[in-house]
Amino acid sequence: MKKKKVLMLFVLVIIIAGIFIGVKLINDLNAYKAQVDAISISDVDLSKIEDGVYTGYYDAKLVSAKVRVTVKNHRIESIELTEHNNGRGKPAEIIPDKVVEARSLDVDTVSGATSSSKVILKAIENALNSASQ
Repeated sequence: MKKKKVLMLFVLVIIIAGIFIGVKLINDLNAYKAQVDAISISDVDLSKIEDGVYTGYYDAKLVSAKVRVTVKNHRIESIELTEHNNGRGKPAEIIPDKVVEARSLDVDTVSGATSSSKVILKAIENALNSASQ
């Protein structure tokens, strides 16, 4: 009888812990979604940016990106994605090439990898903004 009570108590503790963990995961996911939804990308005035290599980073909890942007003659010469922590956002890794080709941050996100696309774009924007300060 005593073993049965201990087992029941153990099961109850596991259930309660599972509920708390589940609620935390849901809250973290909702916070992540809200943060990604709030990301806005502004084009940067490249005429104000001197030649150089600039690093930018953006972290949205579940997805983060770090980039190295090379500017030459007030144009984006190249963008290297040096870090990209993502879930299923690997297809968004073409965003730097799209930005270089368009010479603008005003590019479409990659379908199915919207969060990673926005995080990478924000990292690029942060790199360029760090150059103009």
